[in-house]
Amino acid sequence: MEFQLDSRTEHLRTELLDFMDSHVYPSEKAFAEQLAGLDNRWAWDSAPVLADLRAEARRRGLWNLFLPGEHGGGLTNLQYAPLAEITGRALHLAPPALNCAAPDTGNMEVLAQFGTEEQRRRWLTPLLDGRIRSAFAMTEPDVASSDASNIGTRIERDGDEYVLNGRKWWITGAMNPNCRIFVVMGKTDPGADRHRQQSMILVPRDTPGLVVERGMEVFGYDDHDHGGHAQLTLTDVRVPAENLIAGEGDGFAVAQARLGPGRIHHCMRSIGVAERALELMCARAEERVAFGKPLAEQGVVRDWIAESRVRLEQLRLLVLKTAWLMDTVGNKGAHSEIQAIKIATPRTVQWIIDKAIQVHGAGGLSQDFPLAAAYAGIRTLRFADGPDEVHKNALARAELRRQAEQRGRR
Repeated sequence: MEFQLDSRTEHLRTELLDFMDSHVYPSEKAFAEQLAGLDNRWAWDSAPVLADLRAEARRRGLWNLFLPGEHGGGLTNLQYAPLAEITGRALHLAPPALNCAAPDTGNMEVLAQFGTEEQRRRWLTPLLDGRIRSAFAMTEPDVASSDASNIGTRIERDGDEYVLNGRKWWITGAMNPNCRIFVVMGKTDPGADRHRQQSMILVPRDTPGLVVERGMEVFGYDDHDHGGHAQLTLTDVRVPAENLIAGEGDGFAVAQARLGPGRIHHCMRSIGVAERALELMCARAEERVAFGKPLAEQGVVRDWIAESRVRLEQLRLLVLKTAWLMDTVGNKGAHSEIQAIKIATPRTVQWIIDKAIQVHGAGGLSQDFPLAAAYAGIRTLRFADGPDEVHKNALARAELRRQAEQRGRR
């Protein structure tokens, strides 16, 4: 078993660490100030400092690292994992600086894997260049979207067009005026097999009938520096038939292909979030005194710090194993591990952030530190790309089947 990074990953990691120290961290304050000064606070990618960071990232060869193959950095999941972790340390600035921010990443993967030449030319190319933003519209307010087969939005063929009607919410990035294209999931054939009812289709933002109703908040945070989360209404929205992605009935399969890499990317970046929280916890513990001695000398605080390190190392190894399996046996072969990291990561990182907040006292709840916002963001991962309970149920079912097969061979 080899734990050392290969030469290319080590080179990119060194370059990225220097980029973070010399450009990203020093720009965090300016980014926040420029966002506050925008006429449209949702247009986060219009902040001048971000343009400078992107130019520097491209110059250093740190652009589109998430995307394998000819369109991206050509990295494996295992190579990308330690790089994504580093970007998680500045979650609102580093991923977009490298054009590696969700939901654009997943949409680019869909277009690269399933898009036609015309779809790629019109939408993938400007996304790869960072000239536009996109959104993925699957979740709905009227159904339990944890079961994707529940999706109620209709996509009906009418001659050379498809007509869409339905409601969506928690659509990340949709409040950004630079979000020009929506990947919408809906039902084309409610009478088909359960996993063949759905399709995906491209809907340009300016299509009549598509209305962005409102922004959604997470624990009071509107996440405007990622383009927000929106509620949409689709009323008799007409798009050309050639906007369909893959074929009718392929929507569920495309969604699974999209969500697998998305889940591991979330987990990779979340480890970086936890590492920064642990750094802040240790620094705060060293500088604050209570009951006659620094917090770092209090037994309970030392227990939290030790536990944080142990849990982080366990989590990182599981995520790296999952990345390796995705590279070697494919997403389907790594299905159980993908579910495992999706269960373990938010829970572990949330625990570490919670302890970091506790060490900071009331300050940890405030806007003076990034911990409260990080906690809100990580808590959403227990819903995003499938809630904990769905993944636990599927993982337990797979484990029961595996154990039964082993007993049958004895």
